[in-house]
Amino acid sequence: YMPILNSCFRGLFVALLLMISASVSAAKVIPLDEAMGLAPNAQAGEKTYRLCAACHGKDGFGEQHGEFPSIAGQHQNVIIKQILDIQVKNRINPAMYPFTDMETLGGLQGVVDIAAYAAQLPSNNRPVTGDGKRTPAGEKLFQSNCTACHGSNAQGDNERLYPRIRNQHYPYLVRELNWIKDKIRKNADPAMVAILQNFSEQDIEAVADYLSRLD
Repeated sequence: YMPILNSCFRGLFVALLLMISASVSAAKVIPLDEAMGLAPNAQAGEKTYRLCAACHGKDGFGEQHGEFPSIAGQHQNVIIKQILDIQVKNRINPAMYPFTDMETLGGLQGVVDIAAYAAQLPSNNRPVTGDGKRTPAGEKLFQSNCTACHGSNAQGDNERLYPRIRNQHYPYLVRELNWIKDKIRKNADPAMVAILQNFSEQDIEAVADYLSRLD
């Protein structure tokens, strides 16, 4: 993972990721319904979560510089979907590939158990934030464009698979919003991709800073 990139290097990095994305076949069907139909075992998930702690932290708060996401308190179904999407490379994330392998996690049951454990962790109360200079603009942009899916308080929706994005790290949000805008993330909602086409880099930074500060 990388911090917010300067415009020149970011362009090269985006081009590389697009090449990687283009080399992967069209989005694959994941066994999401089957996974969500399993009974979760958070106690078992705690043991398997040790694989995740090196990057996401024992508390699930993510890496200290904010480049790895906070997953504590994230919706269980959202975590399941993201793990499965990474497994089949619907979401390009090479660093996660070894840790989302079915054999490593213990099959679909293992995925569900980890998701259940992370979902019940207390959410992050100390995310990395931006400079705070554009949060009013970020709030306006978010409330005008994003609440239909993510909710007025960015709480997300477990059943509809919309992630909780409040109290998420600013650097992570900026990176992922840019990757969705640039169509690198193949598992992004098409409606979100369309909305972000109208966002400037400054708009994305403003929204990300606003979201990182929601308590």
